[in-house]
Amino acid sequence: GVSARGEWKSQSFVIETHDQYPRKLVFDVFGADRLAQFAINSGDEISVSFDIDAHEFNGRWFNNIRAWAVNHVDPAAVAAASAPQAASASPTGGAQAPFPPTQPAAEGSADDLPF
Repeated sequence: GVSARGEWKSQSFVIETHDQYPRKLVFDVFGADRLAQFAINSGDEISVSFDIDAHEFNGRWFNNIRAWAVNHVDPAAVAAASAPQAASASPTGGAQAPFPPTQPAAEGSADDLPF
């Protein structure tokens, strides 16, 4: 496309996970420099880091999933990693703390949450 700042490029890609029940995800790469840097080809095994943003248009909300890093993965490593694992669906990046136990509501207190 072309804007007031000049020409821009964006391309959408669809990837599929290697979970027991594979899921598909579409994401965008914005900018000719990133498209060249990521060099994504059909059939490549990749790991994608992305930001999720939402915007409203005419009363409806839309998600925008934009990649900021793409790493090419060795297909042999993917085959080894896709072997059954106990907790393969947990997010990375830190330890997870359990939720604190719920406290009983005091008599006469109003719960003003909308759900």
